[in-house]
Amino acid sequence: MASPGAYSAPDLHGLNTQFLRVSILYTGWNSHIINPLAAGAKATLLRFGFDDSQLDFHRVPGAFELPLAAQWSLEAGYDGVICLGCIIRGGTPHFEYVSDAATRGILDASLRYSRPVAFGVLTVDNEEQAMERAGGAHGNKGEEAALALLEMLQLKQHLAI
Repeated sequence: MASPGAYSAPDLHGLNTQFLRVSILYTGWNSHIINPLAAGAKATLLRFGFDDSQLDFHRVPGAFELPLAAQWSLEAGYDGVICLGCIIRGGTPHFEYVSDAATRGILDASLRYSRPVAFGVLTVDNEEQAMERAGGAHGNKGEEAALALLEMLQLKQHLAI
């Protein structure tokens, strides 16, 4: 068993990815942080049986727009969505407003359509923390978001819903 706070990779043997389609949404801000997150998510999905043709990348302006793009993706028939973004704290309350709206909206889209929407939005105090989570000392949160999506897709298949 993993130590508290550490994410342990799920056993994804038995997940049937053959007919699944995933929308990967990413923000236009902080591309030097977002690009490694997107690459990590894609590599993870490919490693677990997805083909490039099953993955569609869509750019949105910022984290505030992720929930609506997730909803549109689910309306378009995607089986799951990965939302990738980075919100860096500044000197105004903007950080809290955008972080809260993105978090609640992404959750609401998932619950409304009963399909998984993985949260890969970094909410950090500074760029250094973001880089640590985009392939640095704290791993790649894009990979973790993809693993979370895969685990939820597997659970849905297991429950046959």
